[in-house]
Amino acid sequence: MARKRDNGPGGLIVVDKPAGFTSHDVVAKLRGMARTRRVGHAGTLDPMATGVLVVGTERSTRLLGHLALTEKEYVATVRLGQETVTEDAEGEITAAKGAKDLDRARVEAAVAGLTGEIEQVPSSVSAVKVDGKRAYARIRDGEQVELAARPVTVSSFVVHDIREETAEDGTPVTDLLVSVVCSSGTYVRALARDLGAALDTGGHLTALRRTRVGPYRLEGAYTLEQLQGRVDAGEPLPVLPLGEAAAAAFERWDVDEEDARRIGNGVQLRMPAGRKGDGPVAVFGPGDRFVALVAESGGRAKSLAVFV
Repeated sequence: MARKRDNGPGGLIVVDKPAGFTSHDVVAKLRGMARTRRVGHAGTLDPMATGVLVVGTERSTRLLGHLALTEKEYVATVRLGQETVTEDAEGEITAAKGAKDLDRARVEAAVAGLTGEIEQVPSSVSAVKVDGKRAYARIRDGEQVELAARPVTVSSFVVHDIREETAEDGTPVTDLLVSVVCSSGTYVRALARDLGAALDTGGHLTALRRTRVGPYRLEGAYTLEQLQGRVDAGEPLPVLPLGEAAAAAFERWDVDEEDARRIGNGVQLRMPAGRKGDGPVAVFGPGDRFVALVAESGGRAKSLAVFV
């Protein structure tokens, strides 16, 4: 059997996803631009959402699942006074209690109650699997879905502006411009839902923009139009090389040639002392060569992905 062609290590491209596109749509576009089928993304964004979507090509796709677990940052608009079936603006309105003359101190207290280490019930239209089937697929098929709460961390939840508006159906509503820094697995839609419940107004998300995934920020992102323009001009895509991407996202461990060879062969060496955290570690050999991504297991380095 012929060996599969290796197109090299590839790298990461930070995309500013437009509204109306699924994350898979972006991957499909990048496959055409990069002329490879081996393209993936870290952390799904809903079609309504915009902002940072980290895309990997070739061997760098093996980093994506680990990047998806890093901290994320968003700006969003929460509408109080209406609930929707999807907990965002794309769903049918299911309740419209209205919201006006809200006391800011009361709003801030409710926000504080959703900050820190909390138990959050994921959105019923999320991609969480229930008995092997996505929750949103069960909802689409007319089923009732109840998901279990799970722990998430909301490091920061800040209200920047409060505006009273009138919805299209005439309901008086209050829009909050907020920013959120949170752990992987946190649903900002669910924060909007739970904030509305805490204030007894109902709530849903009307806008969401992701501004950061781990170390990758919106300032370094490219729109699909900008990327296509580079391709049309015969210029290379702005790919962050695999080693640089790993060094930016994970704690670094430099080893000598012998240890690089051993780790590359799957030998579980003892982890270095004085680590800063408990997440994955990027191992580099001489010449700044990215060797592997490892995690600590019983004090030793267990390979998550090897790149040599």
